[in-house]
Amino acid sequence: MITKRKAFYGAIVIIIISSLFTFFISNMIQITVKDKVVITKDYYEDLVSTYEKYSKVMALENFIKENYLKDVNEEDLLNGELKGMFEALGDPYSVYMTKEEFADFMEHTKGTYQGIGVIVTPGEDNLITVVSPIEDTPGERAGIKTGDKIVKVNGKEFTADKMDDAVKLMKGKPGTSVNITILRTDKDGNNKFIDLNITREEIRLKTVKSKMLENKIGYIRIVSFDELTYEDFKKHLNKLKKDGMKGLIIDLRNNPGGLLSECAQIADELMGKGVIVYTETKNKEREYLRSDSKKLGLPLVLLVNGGSASASEILAGAIKDTKTGILIGTKTFGKGIVQRIKPLSDGSGFKLTVSEYFTPNGTNIHGIGITPDVIVELPEDVHRIGVDNIKQDIQLKKAIEIIKSKIK
Repeated sequence: MITKRKAFYGAIVIIIISSLFTFFISNMIQITVKDKVVITKDYYEDLVSTYEKYSKVMALENFIKENYLKDVNEEDLLNGELKGMFEALGDPYSVYMTKEEFADFMEHTKGTYQGIGVIVTPGEDNLITVVSPIEDTPGERAGIKTGDKIVKVNGKEFTADKMDDAVKLMKGKPGTSVNITILRTDKDGNNKFIDLNITREEIRLKTVKSKMLENKIGYIRIVSFDELTYEDFKKHLNKLKKDGMKGLIIDLRNNPGGLLSECAQIADELMGKGVIVYTETKNKEREYLRSDSKKLGLPLVLLVNGGSASASEILAGAIKDTKTGILIGTKTFGKGIVQRIKPLSDGSGFKLTVSEYFTPNGTNIHGIGITPDVIVELPEDVHRIGVDNIKQDIQLKKAIEIIKSKIK
């Protein structure tokens, strides 16, 4: 069987041979002088550079295998080389994944997995940072919040560069438990460590929930954007319309994002003809996502907070910039870049940041976030949000108040 390493080096040899062959064909008449080949200085320097570049990798790998104190696993070594290539970019969203890691990653877009139900990202402080706990999961019920830092799993310390290993430990069979230590910083800058013992569950994401509130105000909660989110959203929206809805609240709080295509289709249902979002590559190539002339035509409020990220911010930015509705809550997370996800033939894969996105007004919110039209801070002692806790959820109460005034 051909190993990954042999395939890797084989590809290098093919590149060099192909380059020589191409040059030979294009310069056949002038390069042969008896038993020598004459090439340009620039081309010679390119070949030497290519050889030196890859011969160094091969030489170092051989030296490690011959001299390292312990046994070396060839596959681990190659995976380390590939992971290092992506890590060198300094972008936490660009990652090479092994077959197992890529399968786990793709599992999230399907809507089911086993674990505690938190979305994490590498923080700028090199700590594993919670983007948001997923609603109605063990992580949320245990009190994990947006911005918490996961510093230990089962007593072992982890930093962001080892996030994949920490995530593997947090996942596991339903019914089994995992110990998590989080670092939380309050508004006054005080740090405290909190130990949590959390029982894993089969996480079956219901990404859309809805309810008709008083005064015929519709409420739709979107937890994340996976492959079925738009289809479910449309069903809930149509039912609320059928029941006589006069205004709509869409709750995007703690929604970490997901598939851009699902988000764009939802925006298309709400905002009428216009630009939803556009992306731009480093070569200034732009791609626009637009909505058609259909629009909701009812008073609309979107609820957002620091856990609203990525696709949630695209939807929020489109609604705010086109004045289709009002944003209420606190500043969003601030992820304004787009990754391309690509599977490889051996089951591994990668995601690479290929562009940044801009709201209809041309704003890139990466590292900044979107500031709501109406800022309402939620008290620290409020852990549950949504229609099951309207009395304490002052952000939702404010949204209801504004919708009521617009209905009148």
